[in-house]
Amino acid sequence: QVQLVESGGGLVQPGGSLRLSCAVSGRTFSSVTVGWFRQAPGKDREFVAGITRGASNTYYVDSVKGRFTISRANAENTVYLQMNSLKPEDTAVYYCAARTLLGVRTRGHEYDYWGKGTQVTVSS
Repeated sequence: QVQLVESGGGLVQPGGSLRLSCAVSGRTFSSVTVGWFRQAPGKDREFVAGITRGASNTYYVDSVKGRFTISRANAENTVYLQMNSLKPEDTAVYYCAARTLLGVRTRGHEYDYWGKGTQVTVSS
């Protein structure tokens, strides 16, 4: 069993930055692939970013490329999502998810474990 706890959300003005954290426990950290998803009101859940077990590969949805950076700190059992140049359209609940199979996937049903989410609101 894997437990995921997100933190770091909040209210930020357009152009601002936030760093989300996803603390992973219950399984060897290096054995899980982690992805970040988001869901805005009235919209479907969307893949945002993913990182492979060894952090050798990262993936992003086109709308966040160049603004968001995903990373993992194995010593801390934590995956981070650094979000810069935030826009109102980034407003959503952000979830981290983990899968024990190899490779980042962009579809939520391919992840086995989910956190409860953290709210990000971008507004002036």
